[in-house]
Amino acid sequence: MLHVLFLSYDGMTDPLGQSQVIPYLKGLTAAGYRFTLVSCDKKENYIKGKTRVLQTLSGFPIEWVSIPYHKNPPVLSSVYDAWKMKCVVKAIHKRDPFHLVHTRPGVPTLIGLWMKKKWDVKFLNDIRGFWADERVDGGMWNRANPLFNLIYKFFKHHEAACIERADYNVCLTYKAKKIIHGWKHIKGQPVPLQVIPCSVDLKLFNRDTIPKEVQQNFQKQLGIEENDLVFSYLGSIGGWYLTNEMMSLCKAIIDEIPTAKFLFISPHRHNDIFAAAKTAGVPDKNLFITAAARNEVPVWLSLSNYSFFFIKPCFSKLSSSPTKHGEIMAMGIPIITNSGIGDVDEIIKQYNGGIIINAFTEESYREAARKIKLIPSFDNKKIRCGAEEVYSLSKAVEQYRKVYSEIFNKD
Repeated sequence: MLHVLFLSYDGMTDPLGQSQVIPYLKGLTAAGYRFTLVSCDKKENYIKGKTRVLQTLSGFPIEWVSIPYHKNPPVLSSVYDAWKMKCVVKAIHKRDPFHLVHTRPGVPTLIGLWMKKKWDVKFLNDIRGFWADERVDGGMWNRANPLFNLIYKFFKHHEAACIERADYNVCLTYKAKKIIHGWKHIKGQPVPLQVIPCSVDLKLFNRDTIPKEVQQNFQKQLGIEENDLVFSYLGSIGGWYLTNEMMSLCKAIIDEIPTAKFLFISPHRHNDIFAAAKTAGVPDKNLFITAAARNEVPVWLSLSNYSFFFIKPCFSKLSSSPTKHGEIMAMGIPIITNSGIGDVDEIIKQYNGGIIINAFTEESYREAARKIKLIPSFDNKKIRCGAEEVYSLSKAVEQYRKVYSEIFNKD
């Protein structure tokens, strides 16, 4: 079996690793590949989630090597993590050589490009976002600071080198593909580049497989009535996710529909959600907040009639494919979201999958609320069908299989 190294700076004990890494690798083992999966895991998450990850990988030819993730001191901690990852990879390659290195963006690409140059290991550059630009747009790297400006320039140069030297590239959106192929500083254009959006497990996120009694039990836990009009939010808050703007939307909906309920399915910062609601004038009695294990998320989502998320619209987010979008669509739930995020606008329009807000203004929120009050016609089955066509896990695995085949058939 061909031996593939998968490098991720995201931990496999994080939700992202469990939804957007492990399922792909498990699917690709059926095509005759075996994997060494190296990730950087946060200590607390690793302690809590190690057993679950190992159980998930059991029976598959996937060896998982976890390296502790370090957050502080800034910059130096990432340098240390990159060095540690490189040492681990070097030791494994010495005893069991890799045929391909498949990297997620950022730190792992440093090792991927190094392996390509040093050992001529085939290199798949999985561009899950414009990584350096995300750090600037998200406020993590202030380019007014000479150090962060230098780091940004280094990684933008490195980004170009990875795209040029990779045996193949993958990105999440057609907007990103158009941008990358338009970069004149990249040699050998158009470079080999496949669009593979973030995927969703359609078996897990399926309203039809949730027993009615389980759904009712979850409603009772929070005091949600069966006939309540419920709007859900799924995922973390803060950072890219515009909490205050989303609360302003909630307030506009309450003004039109006073009995509306808002369910936040979020792992942390619950006090921040309550604080933002108070500032916006959303009463506590209309607000429900819960954390959820991954297998519980579809049940919580199934309680909602609509879902919403606002993400900061900026250059880097044109390359973004929000995992939550696919998961919500798979449940057949219409979405209220803002424009300017990857291919989300086009997908919603194609499948009549919700309401797009073009400006963060009170009038825009009220217009969306009025549309909802008029009971717009959304076809839940068509929305689910859109998820199957765009975000299917099996389709993503097949696309990766074809990319792997292209790489190995080049010789």
